[in-house]
Amino acid sequence: MKFASKLAATALVAVSLMFTGCGEGQVGCVDKSKVMTDSPRAKTATEEAKAEVDKILAAFDEKYPNQSEMSEEDAAKAQLELQRDLQKVQQKFSAQLESRFTVVVAEVANEKNIDVVIENSADQKLLHHGGIDITADVIKKMQ
Repeated sequence: MKFASKLAATALVAVSLMFTGCGEGQVGCVDKSKVMTDSPRAKTATEEAKAEVDKILAAFDEKYPNQSEMSEEDAAKAQLELQRDLQKVQQKFSAQLESRFTVVVAEVANEKNIDVVIENSADQKLLHHGGIDITADVIKKMQ
């Protein structure tokens, strides 16, 4: 799977550079995982998500005060309901962060005249040499 994504990314860069004029195009890279942990927007979103999760857990405990006395079937239903509520929170904040990340990467790429931006996280390197690292710029703009 990793090989396929690396191959696809390499092909994308090669095709992009062909269309930008014989290698004159600029390639950028960004460490998305670093942005999603270090940016002010991500930190705020994490705090907001934690507050929502705490509310959901408190409401669950209030709704089901005698969880140990519930039947196995009722406990399973309650647990499923809780998991769905928690998943909705996670999806909501992930979608917001992903949307903002996409916008900011495009803005930084335009400012720096970068034609292609590749996700280049520390645990999965797609670009080993060259390229313009825009991670710090993206973190700064993720307000």
